[in-house]
Amino acid sequence: MTDPKPCLVLLGKQGAGKGTQAKRVAAHYKIAHLSTGDMFRSQAALGTAFGLEAKRYMDAGELVPDDIVVGVIEECLAEGGPLSGGFVLDGFPRTLHQAEQLTRVLEDGGLDLVVNIDVSREIVLDRLAGRRVCEDCQRVYHVNLPPENPWNCDDCSGRVEQRADDHEEAIDRRLELYEIETVPIVDYYRQQGLLSVIDGVGEGDEIFERLTKAIDSRTD
Repeated sequence: MTDPKPCLVLLGKQGAGKGTQAKRVAAHYKIAHLSTGDMFRSQAALGTAFGLEAKRYMDAGELVPDDIVVGVIEECLAEGGPLSGGFVLDGFPRTLHQAEQLTRVLEDGGLDLVVNIDVSREIVLDRLAGRRVCEDCQRVYHVNLPPENPWNCDDCSGRVEQRADDHEEAIDRRLELYEIETVPIVDYYRQQGLLSVIDGVGEGDEIFERLTKAIDSRTD
């Protein structure tokens, strides 16, 4: 008999490193990883109406409306869907309503753990303003750690550029929205006894070790 796969949520400010760590967690536990941001950008690149509408909100630093996000998550969590065999959610939920809807959709399955990666506003401002992303494979760089052949990706030679939603005005707006709409989620999951908070400052391996320690303590 195989051990059940964990069902996880990663929370944290934009730029806290959720995406990078979620990919590592997914590979480590052999579970699915869903980043709503990556999904929306991919659909926008395909020119779909849904993707373009989501991109319009993201480029303005606004949250994508709940009815769009929740519907996609519900489809992914359905039996046989990509998240039906264990998962780590990155970028969802972002509002208290989304968290409540996730609880409804999961029903008795529930979550094993919600981890909040804690990083100060000053640090994430620097990370986001300096972030550069490969337009093809989505590998993330920073102006202080560019690819070997600026600005072409080391992995796929794609063009590495600043995302449209990483300009200073949009970053400030996203952080304001985080404080207003996302922070209440932390209290929601704390009240359910599902919350673990880890320090998001340090080398990637250090943060990953903190993450897996928190997950293993809940799922062993």
